[in-house]
Amino acid sequence: MLDMKERNETAVSEFIVLGFSSLGEKLQIFLFLVLLLTYLFTVTGNVVIIFIVWVDHRLHSPMYFFIANLSFLEIWFTSVMSPKLMLNVLSVSRTISFHGCMAQTFFYFALGSTEFCLLVVMSFDRYVAICRPLQYTTIMNQRFCVQLVLGSWVESFVVVSVRMVLISKLRFCGPNVINHFFCDNKPLFQLSCADTSGVRKVDSIMISTVVLSSLCLTMLSYGTIFFSILRMPTATGRQKAFSTCGSHVTALAIVYGSCIVLYARPSGSASSDVNKGVALLNTVLYPFLNPFIYSLRNKTVKLALREAFSRGTAKLFPNL
Repeated sequence: MLDMKERNETAVSEFIVLGFSSLGEKLQIFLFLVLLLTYLFTVTGNVVIIFIVWVDHRLHSPMYFFIANLSFLEIWFTSVMSPKLMLNVLSVSRTISFHGCMAQTFFYFALGSTEFCLLVVMSFDRYVAICRPLQYTTIMNQRFCVQLVLGSWVESFVVVSVRMVLISKLRFCGPNVINHFFCDNKPLFQLSCADTSGVRKVDSIMISTVVLSSLCLTMLSYGTIFFSILRMPTATGRQKAFSTCGSHVTALAIVYGSCIVLYARPSGSASSDVNKGVALLNTVLYPFLNPFIYSLRNKTVKLALREAFSRGTAKLFPNL
């Protein structure tokens, strides 16, 4: 009888996602074009990275293997968010089904958690390369690298699956308006007609643990790297090491900064407009910048791209 009652109380079959509906018509069209171009460049850039790492033997190293996996993740992460966001910008109804909303929040947090794990793995790879170079090939062997990547994916999806079990038990009886551009956790908690105090607490602990623990491990690696770089005898070696890690630290500042503002701060300490702006950094801007931060500034990658482009041009236009 209790299960029947709960099913009857779950009256909400879809949600209305407000997104950026407060903007004027011209601004919404402009936003759509910006989002579309950003999405196309994001997918194209990350696909190019995956392709060039796969075909060029000079990039068959642990660092580029991890970068290719991060690019693969970014394609799926931005595809979870951007297409629906663009559709809602131009749409009048701006609705998403209940199951679609649950799927979006699951993949958003699962892929986000996987990204944090991969960032820890990448920082560890840089630590071994710079601080223990003579043991690098022994430690970062192919089997260990594959295990690190698989562990990141499996662990993250398992943890978020446990979280989704708790969220799926919530009841939504109306209203059904989400003041965000995607199905984030806090708007869903606000719309639930059940007691969410326990779920909120567990959710906050899980997210804060994932974000802050991965941040501490990452900063531990880069802190050790920083002091090792300062002890390098040559300026050339220090410059090369700083160049390699500097772009990584830039990416960390964006992704961790935005997530701490969104999920590791006291509830209600920022307006919904601020949350939307910060969430755009995390879901749209960072995946767009990822190819430039990690790969396209790298001399080896740029050389591999030029050679691949030259070979492709020669095959298409042999008489040139």
